[in-house]
Amino acid sequence: MRFFRLDLLTLLISLFILNSCKNPDGVGLDVDENNQISGTLVVDTNITLNTVPEDSVIVSDLGRSTLAYFNDAELGLTESALATDINLPGGTAYTKPTGEIRIDSAVLMLKYATSGFYGDSLTSNYKLDVYQLSEKPMSVSYYNSKTWTHSNILLGTKTFLARPHDSIRITSIVDGGPDTAIRVVPQIRVKLDPELAYSWITSTQAAQSNLAFQNLAKGFYVKLDPAGTTGSGGILTLGSSSDSLAIYVRVTENSTTDTAIIGLPISRYINEIKHTYSDNVKAALANTTSSNTTAYLQGMGGLRVKVNFDKLTETLPKDIIINRAELVIAPKAGTLTPYAPLPKLTMYKSDLARQRTYIEDMVNGTANFSLLFGGYYSIPVKNEYRFLLTSYLQNLVTGKVKDYGTYIAADNEATSSTSSTPSISATAYPTARTVLVGKNSPYKVQLKIIYTKIK
Repeated sequence: MRFFRLDLLTLLISLFILNSCKNPDGVGLDVDENNQISGTLVVDTNITLNTVPEDSVIVSDLGRSTLAYFNDAELGLTESALATDINLPGGTAYTKPTGEIRIDSAVLMLKYATSGFYGDSLTSNYKLDVYQLSEKPMSVSYYNSKTWTHSNILLGTKTFLARPHDSIRITSIVDGGPDTAIRVVPQIRVKLDPELAYSWITSTQAAQSNLAFQNLAKGFYVKLDPAGTTGSGGILTLGSSSDSLAIYVRVTENSTTDTAIIGLPISRYINEIKHTYSDNVKAALANTTSSNTTAYLQGMGGLRVKVNFDKLTETLPKDIIINRAELVIAPKAGTLTPYAPLPKLTMYKSDLARQRTYIEDMVNGTANFSLLFGGYYSIPVKNEYRFLLTSYLQNLVTGKVKDYGTYIAADNEATSSTSSTPSISATAYPTARTVLVGKNSPYKVQLKIIYTKIK
């Protein structure tokens, strides 16, 4: 009986509710056609892309440095040598061991960076040569236009395969105990002329101060030998930390011989970068009057792309509000393997003084807007780069700002995280490249705009 009364009560309440709705058509709001807002989608394919050289980049004291001999069939040859300093232990006056000193070996240690390598690590052999600098690196910033002078006397050489993720086994000297084998982080180890190392550590004058030692030793010039590097080669990235010249010595005193390591640390690394471009890239650089059929982006101070929106005002009326504008660019088919494209691109504009400045939608490089602004490869759409340009194009259409030059460039690989702060500075960091489709491709650059006309 109790359940019957509950069901009856529910039925009565439902009847009261339905009876209260006298005019169902009065529920909600009518849509007035005169007030209706509708968006219009326009896909503009008249955007032009032109390949231009990157600005000069700082190549000294980077978080990671490069050694390169990379012959890319698409872009051409990239070479990168490395100039370093050399210091006394602790960077201060040095007291050499007492007794008779004999040198077993002198080994230059160059540790790989975690990003490791770009190029051919399977079939290419690499030959690394080490020379002594003729000039000492100064405490200034160096740009990629710097060419270093060095002695022609070869201090050491090594032929190897690129193995940036493989640890190696070495013999560690234990003070007062037997030497032992240990594993160390991935690195390149090059034996150098022991006589030169002996002259450095036994020089009384050079041991008086680190400055005096640097004036004597200068530093090293390290490069990959084109004649000894086989295959297409590659770009090796080095960690630029804790590298040194390890001098293995035997010290005899009072008929007792002991072994020791004298470590001469390296604190400065300066790249010397050179690009020799393919005929296709040279043709793209020479073409400044029409859109490139193929456009090229390259890290290591190489290439960027100028984007031209000249015909935008012809496509769109001025009395509009842009709801969303997105630039979509795609890598050229067949260029994604075996060398991966750049993981992230940046986009910026020039101001009246032709200086780089943020695009409005980048919100002054705020990390929180990095993913929204875009530039990531295959995010959110596979095999594409996308940039959100709503505010920037609204200002261009209404004449609020003038286009003094808009550019797409390689971004620092360290900022490829979707939560990292975007950068618009010219950088020597990225080792990769991206080949973009141009005006003749069915997948050519598109500017997708949704706008509302102001009534």
